[in-house]
Amino acid sequence: MRAVKYPWDMGEQQSPFRKILFWIVPVAVLALLIVLFIPQLQSPEKSSKPEYWPTLGWRNGTPEEHGFNSSGLADALLTMRERNINIHSLLVIRNGEVVVDAYFYPYNGTTVHDQASVTKSVMTTLIAIAADQGKLKLDEPMVSFFPDRIILNRDARKESITVRHLASMSSGLDCTSERDEATLNEMMASPDWVQFTLDRKVVWEPGTHFVYCSPGLHLLSPILQNATGMTALEFGRRNLFEPLGIRDVIWTTDPQGYNVGSAELFLHPHDMAKIGYLWLNKGQWEDGQVVSRDWVEKSVMAQIDTGGDDDYGYGWWVPESDPALYSAIGRGGQRIIVVPEWNLIVVTTGGGFDFDEIEPLLTATIMDMGKTLPANQEGMAKLEAALNIISQPPAPRQAAPLPQKANISGKTFIFEPNTLKVEKLRIDFNGSEEAVLNITLTGRGQMPPRPVGLDGVYRLSKGDYNLPLGQRGYWADADTFVLEYDEIARNIHFIIRMHIEGDRAVVEALQTAHEIGAKFEGRLEE
Repeated sequence: MRAVKYPWDMGEQQSPFRKILFWIVPVAVLALLIVLFIPQLQSPEKSSKPEYWPTLGWRNGTPEEHGFNSSGLADALLTMRERNINIHSLLVIRNGEVVVDAYFYPYNGTTVHDQASVTKSVMTTLIAIAADQGKLKLDEPMVSFFPDRIILNRDARKESITVRHLASMSSGLDCTSERDEATLNEMMASPDWVQFTLDRKVVWEPGTHFVYCSPGLHLLSPILQNATGMTALEFGRRNLFEPLGIRDVIWTTDPQGYNVGSAELFLHPHDMAKIGYLWLNKGQWEDGQVVSRDWVEKSVMAQIDTGGDDDYGYGWWVPESDPALYSAIGRGGQRIIVVPEWNLIVVTTGGGFDFDEIEPLLTATIMDMGKTLPANQEGMAKLEAALNIISQPPAPRQAAPLPQKANISGKTFIFEPNTLKVEKLRIDFNGSEEAVLNITLTGRGQMPPRPVGLDGVYRLSKGDYNLPLGQRGYWADADTFVLEYDEIARNIHFIIRMHIEGDRAVVEALQTAHEIGAKFEGRLEE
């Protein structure tokens, strides 16, 4: 796999105000789930061997068979659409059967989807499998896996960092999660991500202090490769993905060819649910133990106090209010939520939304999880109609007449160095409801021309890995063109405002999955 590194591939962290909402499931949300679910739970589900395994695909059930209201689910889905919540998919599985499988335009569910930091839950799983096989030990020193590297700031504390410390985010390495994971961005800007991270100073005693540190999790990938002789993707295919029937996987790499240990794994939502189902069944799949029961149980127990409402296990988040519920979480709305007591898995993907935007809508659909409800044909018909509606693009609107400033059509702007690495940009307007964007990026050269819908509907094309890419735009005023750039399945969604002042253009870009931005200027090419 070739390395893919973009300036907008940032980390999970938001501002201190946003981070709890964005990558930690809010305790208030979980408490509400418990308050609403438990009174209706007449007979809690007991763990037992499933009647079937979804290796070849999931079975379907009706919402009423599993205690949900189909009409209420339809209303919830339509409300998500009406509120423009940037959710891409919602998958609810109970008792091993799909209750709802929803895809929101522009993501249609035919491709894999960026997992963001859900990758961490998979990466730590692969480490555990390698430990089960005797390929490595969890308490082996981190530095022992890199005998050929000269490591800076090497002291007794660094020598004592173990694989286990990395997996629990308690390595003590100098790493900050503030400013959208500033240390992660520094690592990604470096020529050697592994060396950058190994060279960090140790500022806390390993095992005593939690810091959300994606660079530390990335080290698990080269550690796994050095221990097994296989990349994380190769090892994962053989020992995790293929046993679960997961065939379609993309996992990008760093400049040295290591799969990114902290992010950039792409799976289909149905396969995300298989990871949750593996955990629901304590690491067992069919007649084999894919990962040890001991690891599964410990991974969803608090291993380190985060200082927040949710504690951290090994790649999984555990709410203090209910340690029986746990989640794999990635920025932008990627989640695998597992509730063992209810035999329930909830999977979401998104382009930048908070789970608490949809949680009240979902809990309102719970009727009685203790028994099967009567069939509801009218509700099922309503749900099917809603599933179709949310998958469709909005009705096209007539494109507004081009303002006088649209005479920039066909003219190229050259930009100063910027974090988005945009060197040149040209938009061609021809008076129709579609424009064409031509862009040149530093390090990647001129990109293929991309259509831009001017009628409120994305024009879709193929981006990296043949994943969908959508663009649409409009003139906000006579001087400002707004471009919505969406690498849909890659969780990269930009709102870009280009303000024209004579031969000068000022660009402001907001990445919705991070709520971070960039501002830079350019001038017309002579």
